[in-house]
Amino acid sequence: MDGQQTDIAALMDDLGRRARIASRALATATAEAKAAALHAAADRIGAQAGMILAANARDMDFGRDKGLSGAMLDRLELTPARLDGIAAGLRAVAVQPDPVGQVIAEWDRPSGLHIRRVRTPLGVVGVIYESRPNVTVDAGALCVKAGNAVILRGGSESLHSSAALAECLTHGLTAHGLPADAVQMVPTRDRAAVAALLGLTDYVDVIVPRGGKGLVGLVQREARVPVFAHLEGVCHIYVDADADPEIVSKVIVNAKTRRTGICGAVECILVDRAYLAAQGAPFIADLIAAGVEVRANGPLADIPGTVPAQSDDFGREFLDSIVAATVVEGVTGAIDHIARYGSNHTDCILTANDATAQTFFDRVDSAIVMRNASTQFADGSEFGMGAEIGIATGKLHARGPVGADQLTSFKYLVEGSGSIRP
Repeated sequence: MDGQQTDIAALMDDLGRRARIASRALATATAEAKAAALHAAADRIGAQAGMILAANARDMDFGRDKGLSGAMLDRLELTPARLDGIAAGLRAVAVQPDPVGQVIAEWDRPSGLHIRRVRTPLGVVGVIYESRPNVTVDAGALCVKAGNAVILRGGSESLHSSAALAECLTHGLTAHGLPADAVQMVPTRDRAAVAALLGLTDYVDVIVPRGGKGLVGLVQREARVPVFAHLEGVCHIYVDADADPEIVSKVIVNAKTRRTGICGAVECILVDRAYLAAQGAPFIADLIAAGVEVRANGPLADIPGTVPAQSDDFGREFLDSIVAATVVEGVTGAIDHIARYGSNHTDCILTANDATAQTFFDRVDSAIVMRNASTQFADGSEFGMGAEIGIATGKLHARGPVGADQLTSFKYLVEGSGSIRP
């Protein structure tokens, strides 16, 4: 075992060393070269679709043998349509404005100094994620766009799919004179590789975990480098007394059922007691008809087809066709419930009342706060970022969808004309 750990440590040290070297070259690469590399990677995905799908079939077999849930298998599965979407996401990132060198602010001082604050790459980013192979491309593309090298450690279930997709990225890089080592996959399922990556302080500048509470908690506890936390998505929708009944059901059903296994899926519905008295809750029946298990308490538990909620159903990320539901006393009750059970990811109010919506916006402390829209829009591509590495739920440096801009730091460029300080 000691020998194996030594081998893993040496493997990860080598990945880190090569990533650091590559990051220096990528930091000064032209915007045109990076964009061309991403377009070439998208072309490669189309050309290698059969090989990628075959690799994914191996991963799907592994996932079934491992006993993954249907929602987790859905996250893992690649289809021709999903590959088209991944390639389209690459192209969307490619045509985004290049963040490196952008002037964030500039000003003159009475001393004669001209000061600019400009975006710079972070350096080397480590991304640790679970079973979604598309994260390989999203993370790789965004890091390249921002001038960063990236070390990708995907879930054990997606090993073959992720490797096939990563090859498309490195193909695009080398085709346009950029270092292949700018995008590297950890080539082992051994969990010791995660611990080693978290300790690569000489090479890695930031870690981005994307996965469930267990993974993020592990990274936050053990990482010796800064972390952009992507915590679980315990997303709420609050149905206010002034909600428009015409939109309530369609928003809620979409927010739960479009894809149940993503972090933007709604996990808890909060219903204002006044709305329930005036309009009832036909959206509960609509959810049940769509195959969702509704775990309800209070008056909602009297609705036929619901299941009695347990205390641990609130504050829980189901990632499945299950949703919790409860009644609250107005917007204050909803805000208090979210403060107690939420994960600071995405929360939504359904209301036609502007003042109530503003109260919700002001007092709900989540990375994304919505009004009259499905929580499934909590996605960097839907925000116009082309793609995202994840939804950061912390408050330092990056919050919400992490796109190319969020994968940069900055430095100050200061110019004088023989200026001296008295």
